[in-house]
Amino acid sequence: MVDLEISNKSLAAFAQTLEGEFYYTDLMKVIYATDASVYRELPLAVALPKNDEDLKKLIEFANTHKTSLIPRAAGTSLAGQLVGKGIVVDISKHFTKIIEFNEKEKWVRVQPGVVRDELNAFLKPFGLFFSPITSTANRAMIGGMVGNNSSGTTSIVYGTTREHVLELKTLLSDGSEAVFNSLSKSEFKAKTKLPTLEGEIYRQIQLELDLPKNQKNIRKHFPKKSIHRRNTGYALDFLLETEMFSKEEKAFDFCKLLCGSEGTLAFTTEIKLHLDEVQKPVDVIAALHFSNVDESLRATQLAMKHNPTQCELIDKIILDCTKENINQRKNRWFIEGDPAALLMVEFREDTLAEAMFKAETMITDLKNHQMGYAFPVISPENTDKLRELRKAGLGLLANIPGDKKAVACIEDTAVALEDLADYIQDVGGIMDDFGQKQVVYAHAGAGELHLRPILNLKETHDVNQFYEISKASAELVKKYDGSLSGEHGDGRLRGAFIPIMVGEENYELFKRVKSTWDPNYIFNPNKIVDTPPMNTSLRYEPDVKEKKIDTVFDFSDKGGILRAAEKCNGSGDCRKLPLSGGTMCPSYQATRNEKDTTRARANTLREFLTKSEKANPFDHEEIKTVMDLCLSCKGCTSECPSNVDMSTLKAEFLHQYYKENGVPFRAKAFAYINEFNKLGGAVPSLYNFFLTNPLFSKPAKKMLGVAEKRSLPTIHKVSLRKWYKKNYKASNGDNGTVVLFCDEFTNWNDTEIGIKSIELLQALKYHVKLVEHPESGRAAISKGLLPRAKKMANKNVSIFKDLINSDTPLLGIEPSAILSFRDEYPRLVDKELVAEAKKISRNVLMIDEFLAREVKKGKITSADFTTKKEEILLHGHCHQKSLGNIHECVRLLSVPENYSVKLIPSGCCGMAGSFGYEKEHYELSQKVGGMVLFPAVKSAVSETKIVAAGTSCRHQIKDATERKAIHPVEVLWEALISYKK
Repeated sequence: MVDLEISNKSLAAFAQTLEGEFYYTDLMKVIYATDASVYRELPLAVALPKNDEDLKKLIEFANTHKTSLIPRAAGTSLAGQLVGKGIVVDISKHFTKIIEFNEKEKWVRVQPGVVRDELNAFLKPFGLFFSPITSTANRAMIGGMVGNNSSGTTSIVYGTTREHVLELKTLLSDGSEAVFNSLSKSEFKAKTKLPTLEGEIYRQIQLELDLPKNQKNIRKHFPKKSIHRRNTGYALDFLLETEMFSKEEKAFDFCKLLCGSEGTLAFTTEIKLHLDEVQKPVDVIAALHFSNVDESLRATQLAMKHNPTQCELIDKIILDCTKENINQRKNRWFIEGDPAALLMVEFREDTLAEAMFKAETMITDLKNHQMGYAFPVISPENTDKLRELRKAGLGLLANIPGDKKAVACIEDTAVALEDLADYIQDVGGIMDDFGQKQVVYAHAGAGELHLRPILNLKETHDVNQFYEISKASAELVKKYDGSLSGEHGDGRLRGAFIPIMVGEENYELFKRVKSTWDPNYIFNPNKIVDTPPMNTSLRYEPDVKEKKIDTVFDFSDKGGILRAAEKCNGSGDCRKLPLSGGTMCPSYQATRNEKDTTRARANTLREFLTKSEKANPFDHEEIKTVMDLCLSCKGCTSECPSNVDMSTLKAEFLHQYYKENGVPFRAKAFAYINEFNKLGGAVPSLYNFFLTNPLFSKPAKKMLGVAEKRSLPTIHKVSLRKWYKKNYKASNGDNGTVVLFCDEFTNWNDTEIGIKSIELLQALKYHVKLVEHPESGRAAISKGLLPRAKKMANKNVSIFKDLINSDTPLLGIEPSAILSFRDEYPRLVDKELVAEAKKISRNVLMIDEFLAREVKKGKITSADFTTKKEEILLHGHCHQKSLGNIHECVRLLSVPENYSVKLIPSGCCGMAGSFGYEKEHYELSQKVGGMVLFPAVKSAVSETKIVAAGTSCRHQIKDATERKAIHPVEVLWEALISYKK
């Protein structure tokens, strides 16, 4: 299909005609070569069109040059819908407008790049919402949901996307515009008279569906009508059962066909959606525990008789994965014993009593039928935690150690609810035949379970099994008259099995439909029809000998650095927007460029670590380019369901890259900042004068590549170490002894915070030790000077290994410095120190974490603090949020009885250590901070205390808002001092 002779010169000339962006570099091809599936194909180019005119030009180019257009939104497709050799057309950046809203008639018109959760945030004040809820709702876009006919957890109540689409404005394959909606018989006949491609489309469907033979084939071979999640092939059954071709009274509507057509028939530019009234406000979830999966599925039929709003299943394999995920471990508190399966059954009502009554009635019914062994009912304040546990399922499966993974191939089958238990039992038989254990989760109440075999697609044997299991599954689904594609679509994965599912005659009809709509096959070819074998064009080439890659960080628990990057399965959680909360991924949130996602960075690393012919596979500008805007915020460490730690991967990459290209002067300067501060400490007044006087600071900034608008951090007149030696006197230590880590930032720049920390601890009856030790190495890690960081880590572990234990913890003031002990040190130190580093890490706490823990023990109470009122606005440090628990800090600051604490729902502040100082990153750092943090601070009244634990965060707030932010310790110190007075 694709003309491989299209030259870069032709592509460059065409790029000049577009208002949007157009890329054909190797890097952009790599970034867009995959989605969330197992497939990989390098596209010809990538377009980010700005408007309909750009789309028309792309259609004309594709027709002229015999290439294709692959429509792409968030890129989270599981069946390979978004891979291909043509031009990937990414609408996620520019087609993002909510065009029109009619509250009275309950509809909204949007462009296809509007994110589902963004739309619902807009609709919330009006008491309306777009009801399909996919697990990817915080980044899934309406265009993608239409293309896939998405459904999600609420489909048992609200149906699929198809039931909500009222109108589609599209561009046809000849570039003409066509609007599709429901038509009366007379309107339909008028369409058939149009002398255009649109008219031809109507004429063809009338000709085909009028034929009794075709009607009989569709009714005989399509999935059962009772299965509302049926997306196998083109939805001709929905068109047939209309007043045009049957006794049904439903109006004919091509939107029913286009929903689920995977962008193979037309290019959608606007979507009109029907809206529902928001769900009832009070929800409870009955978390039903079962000793085996079969029992849980038979219980599903019973549960559905009680009309729940959701009925979701998770099996033991996924539950075990949640034990290793930093975020999801917190969401397991309700689990009793070791269930083989959990059913999460949601009830929503106007009151808690009504919802609880429904849940308890169902539980009584289950007990009477002797189904299940535990039945906790989760109250409204905790139900979101259960949903997060379930939603993380796809990504968590990527955490299975080694190269064997739970592979998406038979994960989208849907059968009638009454067939579900027997069907799954038969699937188990197939899996047994292949020596497989099946992974089972998702939408039990809708008759759809995501089943996954565990396969290593790096081995030919398992690639063959991949095909054989999928084919056997297709034949089994056909036995039950089910749908091979329930909600994830056909794509590259299932397209080749469609003839099995609907018969050869219906499949030929699909091909005629495709040819009529798209004669030159320019729209997403090789999906649904003419699909190549499903075990070709895979992400990995089987049986390739892996290169040995030596690293400074120890990635052995991941199987090496390559597997650490391969943990990214493309689920696209890193594309969530600020309204979703969390930290990951700040650069993407600011730029909306796929290049700036954790996923793009992982894909690029994987590509060059496996395919590079260089002796040093890290020596590629492409990797440097995608890593450039990584802020090393650590958000992905906890928020990515696969726990891809891009911060550590970036640090390792920089080290490896510098081996070939040398360490830049600025990187050395920042990494050695503590040494400069030591020198300045001899004459602090003079040092600060040079940093603050424009005559001297301006050339210094220019030499270092620091943004001119940035103020440089000055040092204190005396270091914390000097102050401690001169002023500290052992006092009442009734509550115990702590060791304070004197980090390089607190020692020189934030000395007053260090002093207040010591005074606060003393006043609260703790003895404070401060010993000689090196800096944390945080700056060296972030700039890729890993040998230097390793030396510091080794020394610090050697010093503290005999000092730190559960009774004498190591406390830190600056989150990024102290959390190095918890995060990087165990992977950075020499082998003989790893056990000691891990032991220390278990007893390392940020000072606010420690004080919050002591509050729980009753050693610190509100009686220790003032009773006056204070309003506090708290911004959490990225590392604190990712590696700790920011809510501990909220609880601590709420200990003074009249202190009101509000947590800003911000991600990264944008400074991220040295990142925000660098001139080329300054504007981005401002955009990141400006998304949530700056507006929150600027809108706060002057009396409100702005609080941030990170030194970079406080500096960023000061520069951008002219408000002084203080450390949590300072809040408590002031409260304590005023109380003492």
